[in-house]
Amino acid sequence: MAVSFDLLGGGENSASDPIPEEGRGPSAIGESGRDSQSPPQGWRSAFTRAFARFFPAALAFALLLLVWEFYARLGGIAPTVLPAPSGVLEQAWENRAALAENTLPTIRATLAGFACSLIAAFALSALVDFLAPLRRALFPLLIASQTLPLVAIAPLVVLWFGFGLLPKILLVALVTFFPMMVALVEGYAATSAEISQMLAAMGAGRWRIFWLARLPSALPYFFAGLRISITYAVVGAIFAEYAGAAKGLGIYMLSAKNNFRPDLVLAAVAVSSALTLALFGLAVVVQHLAMPWERAGRNRKAEASERRS
Repeated sequence: MAVSFDLLGGGENSASDPIPEEGRGPSAIGESGRDSQSPPQGWRSAFTRAFARFFPAALAFALLLLVWEFYARLGGIAPTVLPAPSGVLEQAWENRAALAENTLPTIRATLAGFACSLIAAFALSALVDFLAPLRRALFPLLIASQTLPLVAIAPLVVLWFGFGLLPKILLVALVTFFPMMVALVEGYAATSAEISQMLAAMGAGRWRIFWLARLPSALPYFFAGLRISITYAVVGAIFAEYAGAAKGLGIYMLSAKNNFRPDLVLAAVAVSSALTLALFGLAVVVQHLAMPWERAGRNRKAEASERRS
């Protein structure tokens, strides 16, 4: 074999010696180069997907503000009727101390009410999942609770429980409880029967099956309900403050409206919208941390579609 390799021009090293480093350079170095470049490419791909997702919304919002600004300044509209966004921003900065002072009570009521709603939704959904007759008894009452107009029920709650923090917590919980409750119950029902049967065959009890199978399968449903509920939380707190409070964004808006200051009303509205967006973003972050497998699956699908394109 050595002679044949010599005749083919392989030389003395052809049969016995390993291939020199410089001889295998292109393929080996190319593979290591691709490996070393894969993380930056992954980051660039993630940045491209994030840019493609958020850029259209940011552009639409910027165009809306631009049209509003030009219309308010050039359309002959009085600032007491429709202030320009720049005027709203200027007044918000000048009154930042009062806005901050009234934002903190709203944040406190929102977070406390939503925490109570979250605990109640999880506890009651688990109870309903274990006791099917309880679901048939409670669900009509829960649905009826969602038909109550918040504008009508808020003054009554304030009348019953006073002007403190408790009525605001109750109203926020009333507004945000139902979507999470329904989402969790539907998620439990979507658990694969094969997984439950396999765990039961392995000796798992009802509670262990719930913890290992039914609760994880309900997580996507739960976070969908969480994102819906969290957008109502700030609105519920502001409605409660409208009905009766000493401080809060609701009281601030009401006072600015009575003083014919639409710029301050819009400034408070912008703050409440920012709070809602921040809570929504926090819910998305918590979902990513609680369900890393879902994010990995989406990334794989996105990368596969990019390769196909």
